[in-house]
Amino acid sequence: MAAVKKSALVVCPGRGAYTRSELGYLLRNHAGERDLLGRVDAWRARGGQRTVSELDAAERFSLATYSRGDNASLLTFACSLADFRSLDSDAIEVAAIAGNSLGWYTSLACAGVLELDDAINLVNTMGNLTHKRRIGGQLVFPLTDEEWRPDAGRRERLDAAVADIRQRSGCELYTSVILGGIAVMAGTDAALDHLQREGPQGPGRFPMRLENHGAYHSPLMKGVRDAARELLNPGCFTSPSVPLIDGNGRIWRPGASSRRALRDYTLGTQIVETYDFSAAIRVGLRELAPDCVIVLGPGDSLGGAIGQILCEMGWLGVDSKTAFAEIQESRPFVLSMGRAEQRALAA
Repeated sequence: MAAVKKSALVVCPGRGAYTRSELGYLLRNHAGERDLLGRVDAWRARGGQRTVSELDAAERFSLATYSRGDNASLLTFACSLADFRSLDSDAIEVAAIAGNSLGWYTSLACAGVLELDDAINLVNTMGNLTHKRRIGGQLVFPLTDEEWRPDAGRRERLDAAVADIRQRSGCELYTSVILGGIAVMAGTDAALDHLQREGPQGPGRFPMRLENHGAYHSPLMKGVRDAARELLNPGCFTSPSVPLIDGNGRIWRPGASSRRALRDYTLGTQIVETYDFSAAIRVGLRELAPDCVIVLGPGDSLGGAIGQILCEMGWLGVDSKTAFAEIQESRPFVLSMGRAEQRALAA
């Protein structure tokens, strides 16, 4: 008798996932993925850029280099897609795929919406555009206490500061990403400078300005959106092979998704409007009730955010960081492939 498969909501991380500790990720985990890496590297080489394999195999990690959109995007994509291809199909059934920010592009490749070369082109083009046309930046604020319970006071202070700063000349501020108990704000440099001083402070290094990040998922990215529409082929989009959940919490279903609408969302809405990662996870859990959530590598940058979303929902009885840690210890629900012990449960 065949073993019963676990249904999984698969999550693709954003471009900030490849950090110092991930150096060598592809060498360690995917040295045999010659087709994927060969095609990704060939694409970079034709454009005169450092190849993904070269970046991954470097002896030293430099934040200035690896956080750049033109380097980080395709490197993260390659790690995530290789992880997706390594999932144990005898044990795992993919119920749906979601992503955070850049992870949306990766999810299009995982779900077969884009052929590999088209996906590589999309990711590398967007990485280059966001680097060359970078405007403003992003600032991260935690909005929960240490046990991941909402901190109403922090939320109120952030909202008040944002409302005040928006009235000032040259200051544009927007909610960029809703990431569990984290608010990622996007804006002009002047606005972010004010917000960093006047918004809620702490704990630790927060509020934190993200290195080499522009004002993603905000109206300040309209120039990037327009350039992307000129450079990328709209005809390469197809219907997904498995359900996709976007940054509005919308499910794109196989055989029932408009190719034009998918293209318009990818090269329009998700570039210039808020990316609600929390909504994507909530919808995936409520609509599909998966046996687990698998977070593709590199890294484990989304594990905490997903834990915070579970806490917000009360999913599986999780009502705190401690409760989430207890479930993860006894019967892991969130499997992060960037962690060796959890990777072994999925790959």
